[in-house]
Amino acid sequence: MTDVTSSKSARRPHHWRRELVELAAVFTAVAVVDMVAKLIAYTPDGPFLLLAAAVAILATAGFHIWWARRHGLRPEPPGVPGTGTATGGAVRSGGGPAPGRVPAAGGHGTPAADGPANTPGDSGASAEQPVPEETVLRRLRTTVRDEPGSLAALCAALADLRADVVSLQTHPLAQGTVDEFLLRTPVSLPVERLRETVVAAGGTDVWTEHADAHDLVDTPTRVLELATRTALDAAELPLALRRLLGRCTIRSRPAVTAAGRPDGDPPPVEGVLEGTVIKLRDPRGGTITVERHHLPFTPAEFARARALMELDARLGPRTPDGADVLTLPRGEEIVVRRADQDDLAAAKEMQARCSDRTLRLRYHGPAGDAHRYLDHLLNPRHGRTLAVETSSGLLVGLGHLLWDGDETEVALLVEDDWQRRGIGSELLKRLVALARDSGSQGVYAVTQSSNTAMVAAMRGLQLPLEYQVEEGTLVITARPEPAETDLRCLHDRAGR
Repeated sequence: MTDVTSSKSARRPHHWRRELVELAAVFTAVAVVDMVAKLIAYTPDGPFLLLAAAVAILATAGFHIWWARRHGLRPEPPGVPGTGTATGGAVRSGGGPAPGRVPAAGGHGTPAADGPANTPGDSGASAEQPVPEETVLRRLRTTVRDEPGSLAALCAALADLRADVVSLQTHPLAQGTVDEFLLRTPVSLPVERLRETVVAAGGTDVWTEHADAHDLVDTPTRVLELATRTALDAAELPLALRRLLGRCTIRSRPAVTAAGRPDGDPPPVEGVLEGTVIKLRDPRGGTITVERHHLPFTPAEFARARALMELDARLGPRTPDGADVLTLPRGEEIVVRRADQDDLAAAKEMQARCSDRTLRLRYHGPAGDAHRYLDHLLNPRHGRTLAVETSSGLLVGLGHLLWDGDETEVALLVEDDWQRRGIGSELLKRLVALARDSGSQGVYAVTQSSNTAMVAAMRGLQLPLEYQVEEGTLVITARPEPAETDLRCLHDRAGR
């Protein structure tokens, strides 16, 4: 319910005394005019006097109209200050600003009083239209007091900086509230001034960073998209947690070490929230740790991470179906598909058929330790794996894509008898495509300078490359162009 009452519903009481007095005044005026007219009419110059009086009255009326138009003495239109009505903009019932926009004053739902508002009738004032200033998207996060008017004061301060609030999320705390804004600010606005203004308006623990067009997606839509990706592919869980919680580091620790000994106590089922660290129990065994040193986690973010983990636990182990049949230049047919820990036995058999030189180039260590890494590499918590099989079902190649923050690592292993047939290049192209779809900013390979096959495969990507050499170890980084992921094609892409 609003406080504005329509004119039809505002009925005034019936004042019959006033109407009686007005009627008596009309009769009295008619009688006086009739008496004056009769007195003047019976004089010798009566008609001329009546005509002169009429002309004088018309001249006076015309002069008054001219004077009023010349000096702008027009009646005030409704909605200007002093009339008791407000037409400049609607105030949301409940006292808050409309979603996605800042209020026009320092109070919650209070109209601005900094100057006279322009009304539709002010056609005489012709002001030049300002040139639109270039803007940039920024994310702003701060803690405010949980009391009426604190958010309105912060929004008013942002409005003074010409910062438009595109979206707003609130994270309630035991003491105060964390407000996370997506702002469109002028490019010329310094970050330090933005922070100082927020602090002056009552904000604490101010944090800001640049945003991009992906942040324009509202939170419910983004959460549903991440849930869909996780439901289709278990390897998407670390990526979904990272996109859900922002820039953070995710580590997966197995329940037992490579030697078979327990690796610490797992966290409780409900998880643990410790400031900048979240610990969750992995349904596959072990612990998933999420760290964000620059910003503490809120209880709302912790609840979202737990919900995503519970979804993964209920769906169980899963790998996208689908395989591609390819024909090599020599005429052999191979099958490229996704692999997981169910392929551990076949992967060990393939490594047993590989030469010591091939294993050393792949693992940068003794060939006898190669089997120790397979279980980790095939775990979808750490990335994705593509397997290459012959038409008879023999595993002859593996390609790994391992999550590493904003970047991903690629690693290839092809059995000796099937090398130099284009299998490694095909695996690498597909892994880079998966990295691009996951939003990775870079794909790097750690190899040796003598591994000419891996260097040639990276060059064959036709992407900008960066080289770093340290003590015989060569790190080659490719920068794929970002690509949008269509949820309807996610299942097909993940299976390639």
